[in-house]
Amino acid sequence: MEKIPHRPSPISPSPFQAGLHPNVSQGCQGGCATCSDYNGCLSCKPRLFFVLERIGMKQIGVCLSSCPSGYYGTRYPDINKCAKCKADCDTCFTRNFCTKCKSGFYLYSGKCLEKCPDGLEANNHTMECTSIVHCEASEWSPWSPCTKKGKTCGFKRGNEVRVREIVQHPSAKGNPCPATSESRKCIVQRKRCQKEGKGKKNREEKRKKSNKDESKETRQESKGRAARRQNREQRENNNKTQPKKRKAPNKEQDLAPVDTAH
Repeated sequence: MEKIPHRPSPISPSPFQAGLHPNVSQGCQGGCATCSDYNGCLSCKPRLFFVLERIGMKQIGVCLSSCPSGYYGTRYPDINKCAKCKADCDTCFTRNFCTKCKSGFYLYSGKCLEKCPDGLEANNHTMECTSIVHCEASEWSPWSPCTKKGKTCGFKRGNEVRVREIVQHPSAKGNPCPATSESRKCIVQRKRCQKEGKGKKNREEKRKKSNKDESKETRQESKGRAARRQNREQRENNNKTQPKKRKAPNKEQDLAPVDTAH
């Protein structure tokens, strides 16, 4: 009987022969291209960013669509990574260009400063170093009429005023706003004031007289219409009760000719 030579069974390549770590797996989830049971993601799928997150004493790799706060993204041909911003920076575009500072720092030209440079002031609302804004006012208005105690008559010496508006309010370190009103003495020709009570009384009397005249004319018109209506009705009644007059006969027709011949 012919012996069949023994052939060793094919052996799958080891992780080292395949270029992978023994604990590396390619069946990962969460955006990982390769991963490890101990270290998490080792590489990411295209367009995702690789970042290390510290959990206790170890770091776990994760793959994200964008970098978290305090990190900025860098893209390389083989991997996209999230790098940490500077310690005083909350969010940044690159390591040397911050877009938002942490509490206690003011943003200026991509840097986080504890104190703003000369010529600038700290804005505690936006936490940025901003330009100092000075107050601006409009032009003066024309002088008002000369008055005294709110009146324009009954005096010779009074006051006139002019005003202006604030068009730009200052910042914390800006120059304060000037006065918005001015007054000065004025002299006018004295003129008498019409007494308020007398004028009011005259107006009231005129109004009453006008109403009285209108009422009188209305009553006269009503009386005239009533009289005309009464006369018309009386004529109609007289025509109904008075008998009609008969027409007088023509005497020339009623007299017969008299024959005088015998």
